Amino acid sequence: MAEIEAQEDTEYLDEAYDEQEASIEGAVDEDQEENGLDSAVRQLQEVQDKEFVEVRLPADIVAEAQQAWQAFIGSAGSRDAAGEAIYAAVFESAPSLQSLFKTARSVMALRFMNGLNSIISSAASPSVLKTQVETLGFQHLDLEVTIPRVVIFRDAIINLLQMEVGARFTTKARLGFLSLLNYVGGAYIYIRREYAVRIKIIASSWRTANNKAADFMDQGEEKINEGEEGDEEETAEGEGEGGAGERGKGNKADADTKDSKDEARASGEARASGEARASGEASNKNSNHTKVPTTFNEMFLFNGAVMGFANSLWMSIILEQFDAMVTNVANSNRLQEECDVLSLVLAKYRGTINLSEFKAVMLASMRSLVPKDWNGDHEVAWGWLWENVERMLKNLMGKPQVQEKALERFIMSLTEDASNFLR
Repeated sequence: MAEIEAQEDTEYLDEAYDEQEASIEGAVDEDQEENGLDSAVRQLQEVQDKEFVEVRLPADIVAEAQQAWQAFIGSAGSRDAAGEAIYAAVFESAPSLQSLFKTARSVMALRFMNGLNSIISSAASPSVLKTQVETLGFQHLDLEVTIPRVVIFRDAIINLLQMEVGARFTTKARLGFLSLLNYVGGAYIYIRREYAVRIKIIASSWRTANNKAADFMDQGEEKINEGEEGDEEETAEGEGEGGAGERGKGNKADADTKDSKDEARASGEARASGEARASGEASNKNSNHTKVPTTFNEMFLFNGAVMGFANSLWMSIILEQFDAMVTNVANSNRLQEECDVLSLVLAKYRGTINLSEFKAVMLASMRSLVPKDWNGDHEVAWGWLWENVERMLKNLMGKPQVQEKALERFIMSLTEDASNFLR
């Protein structure tokens, strides 16, 4: 039964995709005949998932698209209402996509609104647009994005704007939204396909690093055990030598004074040798107890101290949640939650936070724990992970202080019954 429903959903998507592509191609052909199209716009009339590069759209098309977007927000009355309208349009456009809507409606609507707003706002800058889209793609790694789904989502947005904005949604504005949404959708597909290799590298090297830390701990215990066994053997040898000396004295009771002096001299040398040996044993025992980093966190703190970041206490705050970030790199919702919680904790820190410093120490620690397998691909993968986490954290920095004041005002405005219900 489930296979039949899945097949029907696929057939529905394919039919909708063919119909919508035909209508889009017809509109584009008419516009090409009348005005001609920029090469970037012409290429982005279809979803491009073979590469992910910077794209520069004509200034007039970007301006028209941004004006239409502002008109849509104005007609909706608020950003929240605009997000709700987008959510409803996408949700109702294809029943097969409804299974992807697992988050609360209000939260999902806000994400739609913020994501689209960031894309439209950065459309005039190719580098900023690419960075923004890459960040969004990183947050959608757990979703199976396909070209038919991109087309349905794209046309739901365009049809909504056409209906709400009317004549202000000009041909150029339509071309702008068509190009941008195709670019974003293709980028999501590309990122999920190509960056899957990076995720595998991160997962495997993280396991290796943790196993290496366990090996360090086992080696340290073996050295300590070897030192204790050596102490026991030398103690037994000392007792044997002492017993033999006593028997020797009993057998040579009638020795002359010269022999007694020789024995005394030999005994003094033996004591001196024994003290020197004992001193050496103590030194070796102390060296065996020297603290060796046995976990990633300890290796990180060790490298941080060597690199001059011993006083950067904020690094320890990130370390507490770093394992959860790495293990959930492919789970965008969980990773976002980890960054949200971390931003709240970092907001309480009083001091300068330079997130790029954490990256340097983190890479140095991983190189130490994964020396055999580490290569350029590992550098790229771990650098990519931290760059995305850093962008997510920077987007949240400064907001908890503002949100705290708003939350305080909200709680103070509650009645006693409402406050008790909230608790």
